Amino acid sequence: MAKSDQAHSTITVNEDMTIYNAAVQKQMLLDALANCEELDLDLSQVAEMDTAGFQVLLLTKREAIKANKAVRLTAHSKAVTELLDLYNMASYFGDPMVIPASEHAAGSRR
Repeated sequence: MAKSDQAHSTITVNEDMTIYNAAVQKQMLLDALANCEELDLDLSQVAEMDTAGFQVLLLTKREAIKANKAVRLTAHSKAVTELLDLYNMASYFGDPMVIPASEHAAGSRR
């Protein structure tokens, strides 16, 4: 799903970001980036993410930087947060990651 105007676009990624969807998602995100100055990616619906999905996000961010545009990751799902943490790449994307209180409390009990 996409909402946009000339300057700003928001895309909600509704499928898993895995190797099975990477080619289609890559094209969708690069096309969206080409048609706006700021792109927000709502990742709240991403239930599974693998290295291919991460590479799509990395490519989108890199292309935005080259074009002097902005890409923001929003509403990170648990799968996205875990992968960004695993690769220690949250700071590269630079977006605030909100951890729900229930997840924070569960993590502190371990």
